Amino acid sequence: MKRALEAELITWKKRSEHLPILLRGARQVGKSYLVEEFGKQYFEDLAVVDFENRSELKSAFTTRDPKEILARLEIALHKPIKAGYSLLFLDEIQLCPEALISLRYFKEQMPQLHVIAAGSLLEFLLHDENFSFPVGRVEFLYLHPLSFLEYLQAAAPYLVQRLQEYNLDKIPSELEHAEFLKWVRRYLFVGGMPAAVKASLKDFSLHESQRIHYRILQAYESDFGKYAKHAQHKYLQMIFQRAPALIGQILKYRHIDEEVRSRELKPALELLCHAGLIQRVFATTASGLPLHAHFKTDRFKLLYLDVGLLQTTTKVDATHFFDQDIMQINAGMLAEQFVGQELLAYSLPYQNAPLLFWERTNGGQAEIDYISTVGSTIVPIEVKAGSTGSLRSLHSYLQQKQSPLGVRIAETPLSLHQNILSIPFYLIGYLDQLVRDALT
Repeated sequence: MKRALEAELITWKKRSEHLPILLRGARQVGKSYLVEEFGKQYFEDLAVVDFENRSELKSAFTTRDPKEILARLEIALHKPIKAGYSLLFLDEIQLCPEALISLRYFKEQMPQLHVIAAGSLLEFLLHDENFSFPVGRVEFLYLHPLSFLEYLQAAAPYLVQRLQEYNLDKIPSELEHAEFLKWVRRYLFVGGMPAAVKASLKDFSLHESQRIHYRILQAYESDFGKYAKHAQHKYLQMIFQRAPALIGQILKYRHIDEEVRSRELKPALELLCHAGLIQRVFATTASGLPLHAHFKTDRFKLLYLDVGLLQTTTKVDATHFFDQDIMQINAGMLAEQFVGQELLAYSLPYQNAPLLFWERTNGGQAEIDYISTVGSTIVPIEVKAGSTGSLRSLHSYLQQKQSPLGVRIAETPLSLHQNILSIPFYLIGYLDQLVRDALT
């Protein structure tokens, strides 16, 4: 399965000066697979140091001298590790903090060697106040579940070529529109976890992908024991199990459990966010750029890691994916999750900026699902069914902020009506270009 992040890795390889890369992302989103395939394709040799399967390799990092580290690894791996020839991949690096510290010395003393590190529970080490991370000497990249376009590239690559041809002057035909929506419905069920996508493509079995979902969810819960020293296990499990019913809602801790105080739940929620299992969408006043200078850290909505995992854990009836409007499936929860997940997947891979939403603080209730930027333009994004004229919150925002354009994401065809740009679910990956076209 081709990942868009590969292009960023290729660019990194070609630079005359490059930092070691620290690849971040939740467990089982495909970090190891991506790096290993990249190494096999673009380097003469790939040297994998997997600290989970070969814990004895930690002893190679008791020194801070990169040459000595490589000498030890070469003996253990039975191969040379050379700059310009090898890709050194340090996997599950959170299990060896000394290896993470060594990235600084690789950058300073062996800058020509290409080094990538990754780890499933890396965020816990990075947020440990007792750990000193080599800031400024490592480049971060973030990997999310497969986007809809990545999924479609694996399932029906010709259709991706077709999508690239559409714009406001050339919109999909009615037949094409219906076909692409069928693929969106399938993606809503399968999601973007690589193992589930692979299972669905193998024999086009939705049942098999759902079985994979259950396995992944069980693996996540089994990881909670590794967090136990940070927060009580029961709170992690409580939030993880109840979060799916709260997707798209402004979080009130009493909705998780009325008898547990928020000060007990907050640290557990923070850890689940560090693990990438839950994302927060913060409220913003959208008063100017940068947007993140105007958001409220104590007011947010929740998103799950993956829409496929969400539909499995909420036990949505599979028939709903084929006989209901997408916005009606689980009261629109999956649609809002899908759009948020897509926006994250297409964001800059070297940033980790949270998603934002807008709500009017006076003059009546109004809320915009997502707030983003295209160039220097702040763009409100609503995930809605119905006609353009019914988008009261979006019109309210446009009037209050004197914004030139609003975006509606729905099942409706691509269109521009006055200052409302309607984008069908399958074209979210091209949102930036469509907005630029609409503004010109």
